[in-house]
Amino acid sequence: MTISSESHRPLPVLMIPLRRCGSHALRLRLNFSHEFFSPYPLHIVDFMPLLPLYGDLSQDRSYFQLVVDVVGLQAASMVKWPDIVFDPVELFESLADQPRSVHRIVWEMLLRAGEKQQARVVMDKSLDSVHYADELLRLFPNMRFLNVVRDPRAQIASINRAIIHDFDTVLNVRTWLAAYQAADRLLAQRADKVLTIRYEDFLADQQTVLRQVCDFFGIAFLPQMLDIRSSYEAAKIARLSALWSSNHFPPIAANADKFKQQLSMREIEIIETVCRDYMARYGYSMLTAGQLPLNEELIKAAEIRSLQARAQAWGDLRRDNHRDYILRQSRADYLAGIRRRLQRDRQVEFSMPAVK
Repeated sequence: MTISSESHRPLPVLMIPLRRCGSHALRLRLNFSHEFFSPYPLHIVDFMPLLPLYGDLSQDRSYFQLVVDVVGLQAASMVKWPDIVFDPVELFESLADQPRSVHRIVWEMLLRAGEKQQARVVMDKSLDSVHYADELLRLFPNMRFLNVVRDPRAQIASINRAIIHDFDTVLNVRTWLAAYQAADRLLAQRADKVLTIRYEDFLADQQTVLRQVCDFFGIAFLPQMLDIRSSYEAAKIARLSALWSSNHFPPIAANADKFKQQLSMREIEIIETVCRDYMARYGYSMLTAGQLPLNEELIKAAEIRSLQARAQAWGDLRRDNHRDYILRQSRADYLAGIRRRLQRDRQVEFSMPAVK
């Protein structure tokens, strides 16, 4: 079952396939257009491991709880959406007879937020949702996808230093590959729905790439998109987290090769071995022979290093940026609290005597 009455609503767009690709830089510039709206993403991928604990979503009790919790996730987000508050009761009632899905809830919230802003296009920057593209297209057949590719060496070097993924090249190259493979499946099935751009091309010529994106979305390019220093939103998020500190400044093309100082040659060869085909397709030159395939020994050692580095990174964040730490920890605590509650409720349900 699909949603048949969506044609009058904003066009839904999902950016794919993986974070740390320059996604905020693009989102913030496009947000200069009154026709376009893309709020800070919910990153619903972090919620997906909880879904089995809700049980049968055809049961009103289970689905209502899911609606309440997703609305709460938005409220727990580091960056609040402007000028909108969601009533979970009204939201549940409006969705009760439609296909029941966490993605349907998220996109109803996004579309309503976009309508509030009178936007014609609403984009979700939850790039990891590429893994759910099939379901999204069933729910929203008119959905489009902005596929932002980046040199895997630069992207993985950036991911390694972020608080949002693992903390080792071996683990993050697997995440990179899985995301790009998911994007490939989408391209094979619905290439007409996807625009692919390279982040490096955006660095070299912002105007040309932004015009291309605007044309794909059916909105007008605005010259002020090139003046990111005048973006209030960019200034705001730059103060919240070191991950976003560069978003209030023009991009520096020379940073495209920064990975050469951030990664060892061994790490570069691991990435080039795993990502060789994609590098050739998108025009990234190899620096090594690309002959270091992953094996179980490498993966197990990487998992140990990543756990140690994760603890160090959270400790450093707590010491160096209390606002970033508290906001991220509050969201993590919210998700952990949902898990505990759902597990408790299931234990209570299973322990209750059967009614004869």
